[in-house]
Amino acid sequence: MQLIFALIVGAFIGGAAGYLGTLMLSQRMALVAGPLGHLTLPGVALAFIFGFDVSLGAFPFVILGILLIWLFEMRSGLPMEALTAVVFASGVAITFLFLSEEQTVPALIGDVSQISLGVTIITLVLCLLIIFTTKSVYSKMVLASISEDLAKVEGMDAKKYNLIYLICIAFMVALGVRIVGSLMTAALVAIPACTSRNLSKTLGRYSYGGMIFGSLAGALGILCFELTGISAGPLIIMTSVLFFLSSLIFKR
Repeated sequence: MQLIFALIVGAFIGGAAGYLGTLMLSQRMALVAGPLGHLTLPGVALAFIFGFDVSLGAFPFVILGILLIWLFEMRSGLPMEALTAVVFASGVAITFLFLSEEQTVPALIGDVSQISLGVTIITLVLCLLIIFTTKSVYSKMVLASISEDLAKVEGMDAKKYNLIYLICIAFMVALGVRIVGSLMTAALVAIPACTSRNLSKTLGRYSYGGMIFGSLAGALGILCFELTGISAGPLIIMTSVLFFLSSLIFKR
């Protein structure tokens, strides 16, 4: 049963990450998930110390980081990626003040060996919530990326949709650290999106292709973990990389 739970979690997290990643790639924000993944480290460290779920520990810290970035962007006008670097560096520095050496590896590359039925159900619900919420803002965010003036003409409240979008990223990062750790969350969202872009002619195929490739990478990476005993996080990312390299052969 443990393997089944891990496969479900891996497939749903990978699928949601791939779908959200297609929007992040179109917004040129795919790498933002990396610094935000580092920002989860204080929460992951607390989860290890006090023995509760890593995603539960990660979420408050990444939400705090998202809100700080959003507020700083409105106040300073600086690019979001620059503000992300400021916030995540602070989180990493704080973490390594009290994270022990034996807890560092699972915090950085993930751990799927202890997944319960409750965690599986909660993960499934949150992943579906991320997918449907992202779908509801997808076209508006794409329109804003093409022309902010056109989005304003259409009556789009850019600040509101940016906040919803950032909260989706926060949830995704908090879930992603469970299977790939804080180091590889950017790859979890970016690589399936890149693979789908290589193979897609339409926006619809592109977005759902990211979901499919993300799900397959998550499930196959965990199967390889079960067969080899190598950590699941790197295997999930390497599976995703293999899909990407294969897509170059058939690139449209």
